[in-house]
Amino acid sequence: MTLTLGVRRFVLLVVLGLVVTFAQPPATAATPLSVAQAVATQNGSSATVRGYVVGQPTSTSTVVTSAYPNDYALALADSPTETDTAKMVYVQITTAFRSTYGLQTNPGLKGQQLDVTGALAAYFSHPGLTSTTAFAKVGSTPPPTGDGPYDSTYYANAMGKTGTALRTSLHSIISSQTKLTYDQVWEALKDTDQDPANSANVVLLYSGRSQAKTTNGGNANDWNREHVWAKSHGDFGTATGPGTDVHHLRPEDVTVNGTRGNKDFDNGGTAVGECPGCLSDADSFEPRDAVKGDVARMILYMAIRYEGDDGWANLEPNGLVNNGTAPYIGRLSVLLAWNAADPVSAFEERRNQRIYDVWQHNRNPFIDHPEWANAIWN
Repeated sequence: MTLTLGVRRFVLLVVLGLVVTFAQPPATAATPLSVAQAVATQNGSSATVRGYVVGQPTSTSTVVTSAYPNDYALALADSPTETDTAKMVYVQITTAFRSTYGLQTNPGLKGQQLDVTGALAAYFSHPGLTSTTAFAKVGSTPPPTGDGPYDSTYYANAMGKTGTALRTSLHSIISSQTKLTYDQVWEALKDTDQDPANSANVVLLYSGRSQAKTTNGGNANDWNREHVWAKSHGDFGTATGPGTDVHHLRPEDVTVNGTRGNKDFDNGGTAVGECPGCLSDADSFEPRDAVKGDVARMILYMAIRYEGDDGWANLEPNGLVNNGTAPYIGRLSVLLAWNAADPVSAFEERRNQRIYDVWQHNRNPFIDHPEWANAIWN
């Protein structure tokens, strides 16, 4: 069969069209750059960068992780625990986003993963992302990968969950415990809070002082049993239950314990005698930096353990101070920031293990997985 010139041209155009069509790859959505890619691509181009908030840059080589000076900048990294500034990108927060993504106003953002769009250009003379036009949270904090020593056993039913599902699973897990009397708490604390440098002493929570185990009592300069979740917040007293749960009971100087009283936790105030680094005002208490994370993780444990289903009040952290006798303690945003800023210490880990092995046979999940705080409350 002989094709006319017009038909031959039509067939040729169709064939060429098919070749062009099949030669093009399918369209895909743009993938955010990693922080490492952003650091290596400082060419002024516009891009979206995905990373974890690790602090606020204040100079070329300094990133602060608490006491944020303003809402103007944040640092992103590919790991939520990164401390090497060379592996961070500094993000300029433009005016429209400061109230939502500035760390001074939103300290609980630390540890969260964000997608940020802007220009790949130096900021603070450091690889940066400037003139930002968009910010977005990337879901909840990822659940742990399952490589912790108790993830395949004790925490098996919680793995891979976030939000309400994670909270429900953890409550079920940690509610199985041996309950102590208030007298037994004395002996438990002598074990759980033993000074690693002097086995005859305990370390006082707020004061940080090492003191003889035998000086427990109610007189000045004795140590007594501090309820980190103040027992009047929910009116549970010292009866067996939340009032004797060693996960939130700690040794403390009698006078300092009285100063803290039943105040909520927040930043600010005036110096507290016998408690270096502690501050207090009319309705709140700020512990020394070295134990801020300890305090936060104890409060969060109490909120998960006591959900109002076993005859005790439903305990919950909130955004307020001066909560009085209500079963609440604040300030949640500050507690989340303290959890992020003060990593779990060897002292905390040993304490958690002794409570699990010897005394109550349950664990504080926020010591084993501090990232679960943001997975539940953010």
